[in-house]
Amino acid sequence: MRNRQATQLLSELSHAGRRGAEFPPSDVPDWPLEDLIPAEFHAAAPPALPELAEPDVVRHFVNLSTLNMSVDTHFYPLGSCTMKYNPKRNERLSNLPGIVDLHPHQPAGQIQGMLQLLFEMQEILAEISGLPAVSLQPAAGAHGELTALFVAAAYFRDRNEHRTKVIFPASAHGTNPASAAMAGFECIELKGTVSANGAADDRGGFVDLEELKRHVDDKTAVFMVTNPNTLGLFEKEIAAAAKIVHDAGGLVYIDGANMNAIMGITRPGDFGGDMMHYNVHKTFTGPHGAGGPGSGPICVRDFLADYLPGPVVRARESSSDEQRYELATPAKTIGRVRSFFGNVGILVRGYCYLRTLGAAGVRSAAELAILNANYLKELLSDILPSAHGEHCLHEFVASADKLAKERGISAMDIAKRLLDHGFHPPTVYFPLVVPHAMMFEPTETESKATLDAFSEAIHKIVAEDGDLLHTAPHTAPISRPEEVNATRKPVLTWPIGG
Repeated sequence: MRNRQATQLLSELSHAGRRGAEFPPSDVPDWPLEDLIPAEFHAAAPPALPELAEPDVVRHFVNLSTLNMSVDTHFYPLGSCTMKYNPKRNERLSNLPGIVDLHPHQPAGQIQGMLQLLFEMQEILAEISGLPAVSLQPAAGAHGELTALFVAAAYFRDRNEHRTKVIFPASAHGTNPASAAMAGFECIELKGTVSANGAADDRGGFVDLEELKRHVDDKTAVFMVTNPNTLGLFEKEIAAAAKIVHDAGGLVYIDGANMNAIMGITRPGDFGGDMMHYNVHKTFTGPHGAGGPGSGPICVRDFLADYLPGPVVRARESSSDEQRYELATPAKTIGRVRSFFGNVGILVRGYCYLRTLGAAGVRSAAELAILNANYLKELLSDILPSAHGEHCLHEFVASADKLAKERGISAMDIAKRLLDHGFHPPTVYFPLVVPHAMMFEPTETESKATLDAFSEAIHKIVAEDGDLLHTAPHTAPISRPEEVNATRKPVLTWPIGG
């Protein structure tokens, strides 16, 4: 039973004179405030902060936290986001005193253990990607994209090549064109062939090589492509696409958002990638979204290594038998893109995950992600047919188009009603090349029982009356906000007493 009183605003729970703690009398002489802060900066009165006892505050935030959906409390099948369970072992290890008590300004000689961990993380990421040079600095996936594009720009500048175009498929993550534009490039979208109902044609949503050829020329800097792509399919002709770009002197960037499907199985460096980023918080676990910061290391080919942001961690010769590590700045570096060494806490969690699994475990995780996605795809195939292909990798895009046309039930209706069944909805209406898209990624950490229960819930939902679905959810604190205005005109304040 929920404590509804505790979820009132703190200002509403406030009572004059309540205290959570009392400070002891000061043991140093008072100093006149006027001598410390000029009078014009004094407030007329103390701020009207809530006055609460400790139980009031604890109950308030604990009860609010139970209103949240998270991977620790619910199945979270957001397609393209890889919201998988984060082992608590990694959380515990990342909070060891020898890690959290370090200060980033300590000299390298005093943080050899941390530098060794970061060096080994660089080596592991290089091995998994097939790209030998690594920077751990970028703070998230999109930041990694932007950093890699800065590296590419510096590389072409150094070669006196004026290349202005970045090419990407229509189904690319929205951060790809955004990163390219922020890096100063012209964005070229591959439209792909589209059928009459708005879906990609029967070639399965892959990059159209002929269309790619029409756009690639001596102004092409980078071809950005996610592989597996956003439809959960491996680009079968990725090597041929890479050759087209390479023959024109351009570079191939692999968006690593979907590495959860191929880690330990194949490597971007082996199928034509020159640069890539990882989402450590997605692929190798770590708090995701509002639960914590991300981490987006980039890996590049050896001829791009000198342009990486610095510092990077390198092993150096030592007069003793003990290996020593140092922070080094690449010769033609683009400079820093993040303070200190990046989001180290997330990198440590990823390192613990990778060392726990080992090479065989990393591959097994990818294989289980693929198995779970195909199992769920088959369970839902009778009511939500997949947009492309008989098989997928770690995720798939189903379409509620038939339900929408025949019964007026939209993808949003199903997504909202899932909240009443205790499941977080999948990604909806993305990618745009699929009408009424519903994008599912069950990840490798979910059990068969969870997937069966999720499928059963969706089957029950589509059998319900449309009017009931149009007003779902019915068990959440609010039903449906007006989506457009909620985004364009968010109300970020709460009036006292109302």
